Amino acid sequence: MPRPRFRHIVVEGPIGVGKTSLARKLSEHLQAELLLENAADNPFLPRFYQDPKRYALATQLHFLFDRAKQVSQLAQGDLFRHSIVADFLLDKDRLFARLNLDSDEYALYRKVYDDLALQAPAPDLVIYLQAPLDKLRERVKRRGIDYEQGMSGDYLDRLAATYSEFFHHYDAAPVLMVNSENLNFVKSAGDFELLLERMEKMRGPREFFSRAA
Repeated sequence: MPRPRFRHIVVEGPIGVGKTSLARKLSEHLQAELLLENAADNPFLPRFYQDPKRYALATQLHFLFDRAKQVSQLAQGDLFRHSIVADFLLDKDRLFARLNLDSDEYALYRKVYDDLALQAPAPDLVIYLQAPLDKLRERVKRRGIDYEQGMSGDYLDRLAATYSEFFHHYDAAPVLMVNSENLNFVKSAGDFELLLERMEKMRGPREFFSRAA
């Protein structure tokens, strides 16, 4: 297999948009190491969806420590020998923190974050997946994770808006913004090939990819 153009790819986007499925598909295709955020391993996450105010800080700190460990492994790895595909961006951790924590909790979170002195290598490419709110709701329902079923539409809407704002200003790596409403990269080989072509043709720091219904 020829040397891939991008050796460190991050797939990002709001809940239900399909980032983990695409990360798995890219990892398999590129024969790259797969790095996942392992949300199912966070014992506070189901309780967060039931009582967000009470469990937001514990949920966020658990994610932070878990990602810190993964980032440490990433920083020690050899990106010249191994390609990596991840379904999370460390910078996103603060995005969730700002959305879910009150001011005092966020101040504590930032202190912990700063004390950890995390230095994740910037990816070569971020694939930012987007989809309309009704599609996100449909996909969350279809994948059937119990604790996600009680998620309010308002929270999902605010989360999608926060992602949009974050990536509007993000400039640490090239971003391919993908409207996935009419694309299925896992079930459609043609859609996946289109994505690979757009990745290969990227020349600017920010490009957009979509397909009409």
